[in-house]
Amino acid sequence: MKQRLTIICPVCNEQATVPIFFERIKPVLAKLSETYDCSLLFTNNASTDETPTQIRKISAENPNVYMITISKNVGYQASLECGLRNAKGDVFVFIDVDCEDPPEMILDFVRFYEQGYDIVYGERVDRDEPRLIMWGRKVFYRVLKALADEEVILDMAEFSLLAGHVRDSIVKDHTSFPFIRASIGRVGFNRKGIAYKRNKRVGGETHFRFLGMAHFAIAGILSSSTLFLRLPIYIFPVWLAAISALAIARVYLTSAWIEAAIIFLVCSYFGAAISFISIYVGRTYKNSLGRPNFVIDDKNSVLQD
Repeated sequence: MKQRLTIICPVCNEQATVPIFFERIKPVLAKLSETYDCSLLFTNNASTDETPTQIRKISAENPNVYMITISKNVGYQASLECGLRNAKGDVFVFIDVDCEDPPEMILDFVRFYEQGYDIVYGERVDRDEPRLIMWGRKVFYRVLKALADEEVILDMAEFSLLAGHVRDSIVKDHTSFPFIRASIGRVGFNRKGIAYKRNKRVGGETHFRFLGMAHFAIAGILSSSTLFLRLPIYIFPVWLAAISALAIARVYLTSAWIEAAIIFLVCSYFGAAISFISIYVGRTYKNSLGRPNFVIDDKNSVLQD
């Protein structure tokens, strides 16, 4: 009996790219279908254009194409999580439909999977974007790796293949801020990276903006590291020594500047400590509620059997 391989494609307002992507991936599906029972699952992140219509047209002619529609835009990572939790299969592949990640590489992913690797991923060594943004990404992931409590895979793309038992391990994690790359690094298993250059989009417009990337970076660090929760303890000896020195100086000297410095150090230390604690308590509270990161709109979905 053939293993079931499901390719998960998150989409949001991608009407221009979906038909192009499907034409690109059709030969890949045909080749894979020789040894696998292949499915294509689009996770529609509340698109407001003709993306769902395009997918329904494809699905009407291809019974192995499905669509899960999310009731509102929950963001890229939650869309990936939705696909991972709801897809059926033995092997799973993530790929975006803008063709920045070449669909043909999936054949290489599967080849390494058949050699015994549990995770095969695209390693982005270059991409067509401004150098400042590209180097900003590289710096971010290296900072994240240095700060994270667990392993972070450098230059990893969400463009990847996961064996079924890897998927099962990842979906055991319940967090209000899913970060798939960090989850893949956390669960371990036997991994293989394939270096490639990410191409330009084949159509449409990118949905990533600077503020969105900045928010993602901050949330990614907070979800992967407890450093800022521990930081007040690490700097406490230095802070105590500085306060003590200023207090001693104030005994012998009458200076408003010394008093101001003491007040500043006390307020900044406790203010920062309370702020860090509040951020983590807030995230812990959200996680404890157990609310799903997405709600599926069954009425506007084309579901797998």
